[in-house]
This record gives sequence, C-alpha cells and structure tokens, in this order.
Amino acid sequence: MKIVVLDDYQRVARTFGAFDTIAGAEVVVLHEHLGGLNEVAAALSGAEVVVAMRERTAFPAELFDRLPELRLLVTTGMLNAAIDLAAATAHGVTVCGTTMGGSAKSSNTAELTWALILAVRRHLTTEDRALRDGLWQTTIGSDLAGSTLGLLGLGRLGTQVARIGQAFDMRVIAWSEHLTPERAAEVDVTRVPKDELFATSDVLSIHLKLGERTTGLVGADELAAMKPSAVLINTSRGPIVDETALVTALTTGRLAGAGLDVYDTEPLPQGDPLRGAPNTVLLPHLGYVTEGAYRTMFGQAVEDIVAWRDGTPLRVLD
Repeated sequence: MKIVVLDDYQRVARTFGAFDTIAGAEVVVLHEHLGGLNEVAAALSGAEVVVAMRERTAFPAELFDRLPELRLLVTTGMLNAAIDLAAATAHGVTVCGTTMGGSAKSSNTAELTWALILAVRRHLTTEDRALRDGLWQTTIGSDLAGSTLGLLGLGRLGTQVARIGQAFDMRVIAWSEHLTPERAAEVDVTRVPKDELFATSDVLSIHLKLGERTTGLVGADELAAMKPSAVLINTSRGPIVDETALVTALTTGRLAGAGLDVYDTEPLPQGDPLRGAPNTVLLPHLGYVTEGAYRTMFGQAVEDIVAWRDGTPLRVLD
C-alpha cells in the first residue's frame, strides 16, 4: 500500500503521526506545495492512500479521473471545500477526516486571531522593524477597551473570540445570516443587522465557513461602509473577502489596516498586491498550526488509514 502525505511544510508529519508503523506501507511525505493538476497527478500516481493537509491541494473530479488506484483520501479537519466529495464517491474513494485540536475547546485559531488584532492595532510588526533599524516609537496604537468588536459569524470560533474581546472590555456585536438575538445573548453579544456591523465595528473579525453564500460576502460596498479607522481581520477563508477591493481600501486609506491569515490562493503568490498593501500583518495560514493540533491531526490520520484498511473507516465525510 502506497501512502502519500501532502504539504508537510514543516517536515513534522512523521514526528506527530506514526506513519512508519503502518504494516506493509510505503510512505512518501512531500514537503513542497504542488502546483497544477498535472503536477499533483504525477506526484500521486500509484497511491492507494493520500493524506491532504486542510485545503492546500484541490481534489476536483478531473484529478480523481487520473488517480485510478486511489481508494482512501484523508483530510486533516472535518470539512474540506477543496474536495469534490461526489466525484470521490463516484470513483469509489472513501474520504475521512480528523478533528482539529483534540476537543471542541481547542482555541488555536481564536488565539491567532487576537495575535493579529493586537499586532495591527498596536503596529507591532512596524515597531519591530523600526527598532531593528535604530528608530524608537514611530507609531501610535489604538485602545481596545471601550471600542467595538464586530464578529462576522458567532459559531464556536466567533464565540471564543468574543469572550476574549469582552475580557478587553470591548463592546461585542455580531451578525450572520442565521444568527438570532437569543443565541447572541447567550454569550453576552448583541446581534445587529449586517450594515450596522460594518458601519460601527472598530475591529471586524471574520468567522464564517466558506460556501456559496459567503464567497465574496465582504466586498467593496461593505469595506466602504466601515470606519476609516477600523481594521479587518480574517482567519477564516480568503475568498470570503474580495481581495481586490481590500487592497484598494488599504492603499487609499479607506481602511486603517488588516490582519490576514488566509488568501484566495495559498501559498500567497510572489507579486500578489496584498504583499505590498500598507498597514497589514500577513501570516501564512497559521491558525491551526500548533503542536496540539498537529499531534491530533496526524495521529488521527494514521488511525483513519488503519481503520479503513481493517474495513471499519472512521470519521467518514459525506
């Protein structure tokens, strides 16, 4: 049985997952991101099992057509918009997932969200670079206490972010299509209309799943409605935000800043306009990248493979 593990950027898959203990398996771990369909198909040729890291590599129907020996696809996480599940089923491929941090209380992405909020509002990366260049106190930060934290989405992650905002003595408001005032009140958050969320937030943080209704949800009109002093934080999915409109808002001073961990195309290409946008803190999709999450994801990936081989697949996505 040939197993290919994709996108192990940090070269830790074998450290956090006991792949080499799977009896009778040839394990190939790839450390560089694969580009187009042809490159992916060539790298996975002959593989019966593939382990994909989150949504880094797309698995459209055409790719399944070119991988006739593939029988099990394991994705880290229990959702993966980059996998055509219908095509997988049609080709007889079982798709299994893993949890992200060992429990529903895992807060790795919420923690990184606050790292971005603080970095943008207090200009931490700018001051770090300035100090190294011999300068001292070149910016003025913005207070969090008394300001408004707006949450686009109030699920598990949004709720975690809300509680930290409340600890900073911020007013917390939220909107999503199906959020009710009663649900928001359960966590001491005020549910507001969408236009009010954008117009009144000092920090707007996105915590929605990517789908047809949320793709492009934050566009030019929404960004134009925000305060010029406001900042946008996205640790959810890149396509929720119109990146062209965001770059325009940042370069024209229409928006004070942005902290981003996700992008339309990942890895973010060299020369992408976001790389040159002012007042930004850009991270390479680190929200889930912690020792605890990796131990869970790679460990459960091995469990998925062994269980599938034994005829009792775990955590099947459908």
